[in-house]
Amino acid sequence: MAIVGRPNVGKSTLLNAILGEKVAIVSSKPQTTRNRIIGIHTEGENQFVFLDTPGIFRPRNSLGSYMVKTANSTMQDADAVILVADAGKPVSEVEENVIKYVEKASLPCVLVLNKTDLYNREIIAQTISMYASKHNFDAVVPICAKNGKGVGEVLDECGRFLSESDFFFPTDIVTDQSERQVAAEIIREKLLRTLNKEVPHGIAVVIEEFKDEGSLISIRAEIYCEKASHKGIIVGKHGEELKRVGSYARADLEAIFGTKVYLNLWVKVKENWRDSQRVITDFGYKGD
Repeated sequence: MAIVGRPNVGKSTLLNAILGEKVAIVSSKPQTTRNRIIGIHTEGENQFVFLDTPGIFRPRNSLGSYMVKTANSTMQDADAVILVADAGKPVSEVEENVIKYVEKASLPCVLVLNKTDLYNREIIAQTISMYASKHNFDAVVPICAKNGKGVGEVLDECGRFLSESDFFFPTDIVTDQSERQVAAEIIREKLLRTLNKEVPHGIAVVIEEFKDEGSLISIRAEIYCEKASHKGIIVGKHGEELKRVGSYARADLEAIFGTKVYLNLWVKVKENWRDSQRVITDFGYKGD
């Protein structure tokens, strides 16, 4: 089931809420998710496989084009679509295009209206009415993914589209991401949360070394940015900003991995890397 929608509508927050664990990073900044992330929820004889996607927007560089292509191709791989939208905003071209696709492909589609905590009932009712005039959705579920309200109903509605087959994944895992991927994303999340303006969007994190010694995991990560001035911002005065990012990331990683983590962060400049297809591939943003 593909989870799609505009940037910053809460797709990853919804996925984490469904799984009850953090498998996708979240921030208040748009375009946080860059790759397709698989989340697996196994409940008795049912296994749900959710495909979290980057937000759909008008790309301005090679990385943006990759992200939009990833979101669109994920819908083609799915048996059903969860369209996540802001409960108080009008229907945009993005939602219109998703609706056109699901109609053409005859895919089931659940409309999830998120951020209901920000609006009154009248506004939410108007939004539901607007979407109802566009498409006959299989279900419309108003939620607040941040506090979990309505998330169980989303799962119930998705259960209607399960088909009989063997499980695709072991019952004890919640994501297909490797430990290296998880570490890189957690570090990038902390950078997104601590940095301002355009700097976070020009950052990539590459794990150069990951050693699991049982009682300690040692991670060496390289943070790439696009300008020398951005490197100074990331490092901060006397390295304080980078230390803060490392401290936040280490706390999350220790909670996820269940052991002590030694984190060694380095910052490098690779100018305009988001415009280079070769570099974005080297950084792990690869097509299917």
